[in-house]
Amino acid sequence: MMQNWMDALLSGLATFNRFLVVAEVISAASLLMYSLTFNLRDRVARSWNVLLAAVAIVSLCDVASGLAQSDAAAEVWVRLQWLGIALIPGATLHLSDALLATTGQPSRGRRRWAVRGTYAAGVLAAALAWTSDFLVGRVVRNTAIVRMTAGPLFAWFTAAFAVLAVWSLVNAGRAYLRCLTPTTRRRMGYLLLALPVILLGVFPYLLLTSGDELRVNPLFFWLVATASNLLLTAALVLGAYCVGFFGAPQPDRVVKSRLLQWILRGPVVAWAVVAAYVFVNWLERRFGIDGMLWLPVAMVGVLLLAQFTITVVRLPLERWLFYGGSADRYDVQRVQHLSERLLTAADLRQFLESVLAASCDTLRIASGFVMQVGERGAELQVQVGPQQPPAAAAAAEARAALDNGTAAGYQPANAHGIFHWGEYWLLPLRELNMEEDAADAPPELLGMLGLHVGLAPQAPEDAVLATLLVLASRAAEALQDRRRQQQLFQSLDVLVPQVENIQRLRAAAAYDGAAALASGRLIDNPDVFQWVKDALVHYWGGPKLTSNPLLALRVVKQAIQGDENPAEALRGVLRDAIEYVRPAGQRKYTGDWLLYNILDLRFLQRRKSSEVARQLSVSEADLFRKQRVAVEQVARKIAEMEAHVPDQPVAAVEH
Repeated sequence: MMQNWMDALLSGLATFNRFLVVAEVISAASLLMYSLTFNLRDRVARSWNVLLAAVAIVSLCDVASGLAQSDAAAEVWVRLQWLGIALIPGATLHLSDALLATTGQPSRGRRRWAVRGTYAAGVLAAALAWTSDFLVGRVVRNTAIVRMTAGPLFAWFTAAFAVLAVWSLVNAGRAYLRCLTPTTRRRMGYLLLALPVILLGVFPYLLLTSGDELRVNPLFFWLVATASNLLLTAALVLGAYCVGFFGAPQPDRVVKSRLLQWILRGPVVAWAVVAAYVFVNWLERRFGIDGMLWLPVAMVGVLLLAQFTITVVRLPLERWLFYGGSADRYDVQRVQHLSERLLTAADLRQFLESVLAASCDTLRIASGFVMQVGERGAELQVQVGPQQPPAAAAAAEARAALDNGTAAGYQPANAHGIFHWGEYWLLPLRELNMEEDAADAPPELLGMLGLHVGLAPQAPEDAVLATLLVLASRAAEALQDRRRQQQLFQSLDVLVPQVENIQRLRAAAAYDGAAALASGRLIDNPDVFQWVKDALVHYWGGPKLTSNPLLALRVVKQAIQGDENPAEALRGVLRDAIEYVRPAGQRKYTGDWLLYNILDLRFLQRRKSSEVARQLSVSEADLFRKQRVAVEQVARKIAEMEAHVPDQPVAAVEH
């Protein structure tokens, strides 16, 4: 009886261990995709990506070798696994070097060359493992594990692995000591805990043993293997959490929320589905259930249940974990509610269509329209019925009549402010809830509701008129809310670039505060080239121009004249910088004019790259290389212009 329980326990541990190895593959691959998606530019993140890729290779080959049907196939996967194992020391040293550089102690050349040499040695070790038996020997396979015997050079590899691991951890420890703020020190400490777990978790320690551990003490073997895989998966998630903040211009809460959603929607759901698959297979082997029947049921059920659970708990979990203070929660909730209740142009048209249809139904008519009055005049929003709305000139006259309250051809239909104009009744849509200081001024005209009633309409009943006035007030309220929302967005267009600049400074100053905050040179910012390129791509309009961080520059603010849009001022600064690249004299299509011609044709004239390449007699590949040089010239000129603008302009004083 006791033996049966032990066999069941060992079988369960072996099954759970296989699940954990698959979970490692899922975690490493998913976190690698996350880092490649959101944090590719930072040096720490790039070195972390190499480490994640190496761990993913090790875990994937471990799974594949266990599923191989023959010893030859298993040997292929086990030897391929050494590509990941051999690259891990170099990736770890690379990561530690990036951490030191980020905290203000860049390499003077020795660490950089050591990283390159370690990568080269890793590639050589992987080649030896693949092509010969010098590093690893023959494959030993039993029912549960696949392992290899150690080759004559494995002891040297182990020594080098240990030395590089210690060196990497020492560098990471030095970076930890250089962190000054509690937050950065805590995160660096988490990373310092994760690195040794990753190094120990991927090292092929079975090659150091006789290989009889599974037979002599199987319970101890599976407990150690399970604990190792659990810790490795946790270390990958912990390391990804810490690295996610490096170079991220977004606030910490955004990074945390984004990573949490990624982990919940990706690895956690995948873990649950794989767990269901492994569990059903285990039940089939142990108790003989029908796996073909229960496997799809279990996997689909777990998938749906996981998605439902994540949808229910995600937002409360984020508020509890990431928004500590009540004031922070309130601010974030207001922004979330704004995005959820945003009145878009399509929403406005849909609502006005409903109001117009209800108005026509009230009067038992078929046609009508709603126009919005703005800076560009009266613009048609919605219409119903066969009758065409008035032309632009007639709409302008109608607007003037409604503004003045009376005009030739416009007669009040009744005492409620409804005007009779030709075959239409016009209901002015005016501003509601005016401020007290503007109570004496007439309400601003927001739009007009036109109803086609014919040349001789019958006088409507009081109840019908009351309904029309209520519907008109609803339409006016929607137009007013839309206008206020647009005013809010205009304020945000100015505020967002400034906030983004502060967030970038905050992110840069987290680990190297003095250098990041004291540096006032725009050209030192690694993102300035991308900002300039984005602004040039959307030179004639677009979100990359209207939301560009360059809008926060002093030179752009100085260029704003009167009521000019900040985006227009940035466009002028870009134009001045492009003119700086222009050589003296009459325009030509020669080599010295190449950079200017590229900027003019590609961005100002918005010509296609293939067309520009033909006109300038260069290949497209050469065009893109020269285009990068041209954009860099523009960025340098803008940085120079920014440096010459005083921080606080002094007003002129008359004497």
